[in-house]
Amino acid sequence: MASLTEFFNRQESESQKGISHKNNLIKRNIIAHMAVNGECTLSELTRELHISVPTITKLVQELASENIVTDLGKVETPGGRRPNVFGLASSAIYFAGVNIGRDNLSFLITDLQNNIVKEELTADFALLDAPECLDTICRQIVSFIDTCGVERAKILGLGVSICGRVNPATGRSYNYFTSEKQSLRDTIEERTGLRVMLENDTRARCYAEYTGSRTNKEEQDVLYLHLGRGLAIGIVTEGKLYYGKSGFAGEFGHIPFFDNEIICSCGKKGCLETEVSGIAVEAQFIERIRQGSNTILREKYNREEPIRIDDIIEAAKNDDNLSIELIEEVGEKAGKAVAFLINTFNPETVIVGGDLAEAGDYLMLPLKSATNKYSLNLVYKDTQFRLSKMSKTANAWGAAMLVRNQILGLC
Repeated sequence: MASLTEFFNRQESESQKGISHKNNLIKRNIIAHMAVNGECTLSELTRELHISVPTITKLVQELASENIVTDLGKVETPGGRRPNVFGLASSAIYFAGVNIGRDNLSFLITDLQNNIVKEELTADFALLDAPECLDTICRQIVSFIDTCGVERAKILGLGVSICGRVNPATGRSYNYFTSEKQSLRDTIEERTGLRVMLENDTRARCYAEYTGSRTNKEEQDVLYLHLGRGLAIGIVTEGKLYYGKSGFAGEFGHIPFFDNEIICSCGKKGCLETEVSGIAVEAQFIERIRQGSNTILREKYNREEPIRIDDIIEAAKNDDNLSIELIEEVGEKAGKAVAFLINTFNPETVIVGGDLAEAGDYLMLPLKSATNKYSLNLVYKDTQFRLSKMSKTANAWGAAMLVRNQILGLC
């Protein structure tokens, strides 16, 4: 397995010369080709990579001896000699993914085919911008890696997603752990001993939704609308995540959408997020109770217990009129905002996820109705809508897939 470091070492200089270096680059391309296209024959590799048959044969045999590539036997052909088909060994290389949420940590391990082989969710966590919190995160990552059941040498990279503004190119978070001299990526890399890629949580989730849940594999343009405690979007154009110049694309919740006096978390007034988010629904719910509205959650309010968005969604599913009314209001406002998005991007699909998406049709029916009302008719007809069906570890899965792509040279 020491040879894997040679294939994928980020510090390796492209100016190095020699047959060994050239062969390692070809091996890397073979692995990347199989990761994307699946099983193939030697002649297919020769044709796609523009490498001679003897060289491809030699290097594939070396990869097979290193248990990275598997000889899957003969493939049927219309006539003539039957060639052998080769594929990646799932147990040869792995990637780790971690999502640092506001109130949970999720961890997972994926193989070369993006299959999840191990996952964990830790709910006993609170994200704070403090050195002690960063220590906890790094310690729990190391503990998960050490106990996941996969040999550490086989884990080539760690994708880490975190909420807030992130620049993947510099590895810096601009909302958390900003007092550190090192970038957050470099700090986690140093403490875990793994190659790290840092990503925004919504973008990581968007990539997981795009890659893992689409039914139409020809989709190229997708918007992911995350309606959680806050509001953000992920954008896929021509099959690739869109980042913008500094990696901050997708901060849709902070456009000036309303003429209100509500101060947003960003410090400005009237942001979309001030009325279309889990935090906004919670605040409106409490205000309506104070004004005398009836709800099955009044007893919880009287006990001075916090009322969270999941409580409100559960109440809506139990026919609580106030909960249904507020969720439908958010759906209508979100739909008007989505109309702006689809008129601008003309996507094939809009995926809606996050805590509010758990409300199902209570959210989606008014959202789609408002989108239809405020968007161009031809654009709306071009766009499919679907609710996310992914688990709470989807952010970590997206981060693992993205670091895999980075290391294999697929992005």
